[in-house]
Amino acid sequence: MRRLIELSRYAVALPAVSSLIGGILLMILGSIGIFQATIDTVLTRVPLKETIVSILTSVDAILLGTVLLVIGYGLYELFVDTNLEVPEWLEINTLDDLKAKLIGVVVAIIAVVFVGLLVDTKSASDVMSYGIGAGAVVLALAAFSFATRKK
Repeated sequence: MRRLIELSRYAVALPAVSSLIGGILLMILGSIGIFQATIDTVLTRVPLKETIVSILTSVDAILLGTVLLVIGYGLYELFVDTNLEVPEWLEINTLDDLKAKLIGVVVAIIAVVFVGLLVDTKSASDVMSYGIGAGAVVLALAAFSFATRKK
């Protein structure tokens, strides 16, 4: 029974690999979106505002892909193989390491989404509402990170 429980940790390999595949797919789609926005802007003279929104949407997909890559690497490294060769900043030794990296990327995504909304929104009160909401989420993530950190 003990051996079965020990082997069950390898069940995490499937979601880890799935996260990596999803992350790579989103990064490819985001990159294609940026190239497409560039081509559209140069060839058909798409307005600057539309170009900015397209590029920010693509960057958002790339950042979400980064989240999935970090989750995939982290799960794999935590449960399956602790000797993955990844850059030092991506080494994950505990769930707290994974949590901290995810919070950082989520904050970056929130910033990109907010800038996209800022560019695309016509109403100042909408910008204020989005800004307050985004700020509240970032503050909540910071408080959560601070409250759960190990000393």
